[in-house]
Amino acid sequence: MSSRQQLLDATKALCDDFARKESLDTLLSHFSTTEECIAQEHGLSAVAPFVGRTFRGLESVRKYFSLISSTLTYENMTFGDYLVDTEVRKVSVTGRATFTWKETAESWDETFAYVLDFDRENKVYRYQVWGDTAAAYLARKGELTEVRGITVRLVFHW
Repeated sequence: MSSRQQLLDATKALCDDFARKESLDTLLSHFSTTEECIAQEHGLSAVAPFVGRTFRGLESVRKYFSLISSTLTYENMTFGDYLVDTEVRKVSVTGRATFTWKETAESWDETFAYVLDFDRENKVYRYQVWGDTAAAYLARKGELTEVRGITVRLVFHW
């Protein structure tokens, strides 16, 4: 069984490489070669080409990260609030970044969560993401700035 520190170090290494915008091969070096890898960003598949689909196998995980890099940029990515479960070899972590949809240049600040499952070699085999899919969708459609400008006025009648 891996120690808490080993799982935490493996998680931080992946998160740090992602935050530093390391190469795709560097990111994939954190993934298992002994277990079938899965990447899944939860949400409705109509939101973005990388959301709501299960990417199975290392080459499919490569496609997932390629789709992200072809549609989004990000800045100031940080991670914290690590929760490590050594019994099931799973780590949860929250991240924050400013994302920009490349095609529309619309940006948003997002807090997201990863849940990572590890094999016996402390490599990720299941990578799950929960994020602000509403902001991503609106940015993709070029409507995020417009929605931010809406002021809701509540009127109460007695």
